[in-house]
Amino acid sequence: MSTATPTSRRLPLAGALRLGRPSDIWFKPALSVVAAVAPPNLALLALGRLDLAMYTMAGSLCALYGHNRPYPARARTLALVVLGMTAGLAVALLAASLTANAVVLVTVGALMAAAHKVLCDATRVGPPGNVVLTFIGSASLFAPQTLGEVPAHVGLALLAGGWAWLVGMAPGLLRPHGPERRATARALNATAAYADTRGTGEGHDRVRAAAAAAVQAAWQSLFATGARTDRTRRALEHLVVRAEVALAAPADTDPGRLRDWAHRLRGTGRVPRVAGAADDLLGVDAERAAAPRPPWRRLGPLGPLAARTALGCALAGYAALALGVGRPYWALVTAASLYQANTTLTWSRGVQRVVGNLIGVLVFAALAPLAHLHPAVLVSSCLALNFGAEALIGRNYWLGSVCVTPMALLITEFARTQDSGRLITERVLDTLVGALVGFAAAVVVTDRRAGDRIEQALAAVERVREDTARLLAEPHPDPRALEAARRALSAALAELRATADAASGEWWRGALPEERVVLAEQSGHRTLAATVRRQGPHSLDGTRTTEDVRP
Repeated sequence: MSTATPTSRRLPLAGALRLGRPSDIWFKPALSVVAAVAPPNLALLALGRLDLAMYTMAGSLCALYGHNRPYPARARTLALVVLGMTAGLAVALLAASLTANAVVLVTVGALMAAAHKVLCDATRVGPPGNVVLTFIGSASLFAPQTLGEVPAHVGLALLAGGWAWLVGMAPGLLRPHGPERRATARALNATAAYADTRGTGEGHDRVRAAAAAAVQAAWQSLFATGARTDRTRRALEHLVVRAEVALAAPADTDPGRLRDWAHRLRGTGRVPRVAGAADDLLGVDAERAAAPRPPWRRLGPLGPLAARTALGCALAGYAALALGVGRPYWALVTAASLYQANTTLTWSRGVQRVVGNLIGVLVFAALAPLAHLHPAVLVSSCLALNFGAEALIGRNYWLGSVCVTPMALLITEFARTQDSGRLITERVLDTLVGALVGFAAAVVVTDRRAGDRIEQALAAVERVREDTARLLAEPHPDPRALEAARRALSAALAELRATADAASGEWWRGALPEERVVLAEQSGHRTLAATVRRQGPHSLDGTRTTEDVRP
């Protein structure tokens, strides 16, 4: 067995703060959250009951979720997020009404944070993930509450959540296939970038991994719509097959044609329909017909992550209490926001959180005197910060935190004006405590099964590759079986790369079989290319005929 030398375990600093390109739909969550938050807050302002805004905000912030999902899947996701947010709020308010013991409340908050993390990762709900749920739940634990007030406060959250659901679904009236079109366009552009490398040259492995991830994301988007019901989705599936073929045979691909198809998917124009072999989608149909993997099957690998979250959040909250901080839930939320797939990514998130929060308290110091002039200015400031946070967070987490931090501090003043100096001091202290203690928990609770998962992924790739090679050796292989094998091998290679990347970021680990991973990827992609060529020339460019389909 060949085992490579372990990669460097230095934790990055400057790289964690590097700005990336904004998301192509950055404005959608930014506008959605403003549309979801504004009406409830303005109504409470008119009624003179801004003290209830924390409960409506719980429901309104659900509008942040699901923007990459097709609308049938988004409807289910948003409904589950609203129900989950409301259930977590109810648990927190019940605990707050039954006890004032801060240690007990921190313990409850840590367990809720672990549950949020595991459920969001297992269901792959997408950004903003568990952080918003944990923020609302933890803050509610320390809100003065009586048992009789709980039903009304939970009802306000549910009502605002219903409005957030409508806001999230409204764009579907204009672009019913918008998310699928965007996901397909990303896959085409990413594979065009890989085709530019012709499968060779420095950095082509990184470009290939990015293209494979984009193709898998496109399939997940299309599969999330359920059964195929119209010509538009079938046309999009043909385009993703072309992207998948380009990934397997970059040297035989015209990147300009892929980019042209991606460009034509913008807006509400015609969807390009690429004519190909009748068996292009046989593998897709087989995968769609297969029973989906239930979310609880993904809970096993999340055990260490759950333990990190529970331990880190609890210790961060206890440390904040020991230092006399009045709002220990800030330290708890800071710890909860750190935990990523591995220790290196957790470290980077910690750096981003600290830098963003420290700059954010300076922004709050500048805004607070203005916000204190009138409640309407306070509400308007929070709305502007909501927009700014979602507009910027896609470029880097720390940049979004610059807006999130002052917004969270201003929300605490909805009930009553508070001493700004004390708020700033407590927030800085909680941020530092939460980041230090949270990262320490990540170092202590290591994922010792990361290597086992790489071995399993390697075995899966080799098994599927052998099955595909066996089909290729047949004189006349069944087209349905060959296409299904190609798709299975493509998915197994993407899973291997994701597993290897996650394991390589664990700080305390043994040597990983990096050479075996590279060899498995190389042989797997060679087999994919052979499969594409065996399926015929139409699989390489799909240029026999082209027509358009109205969306």
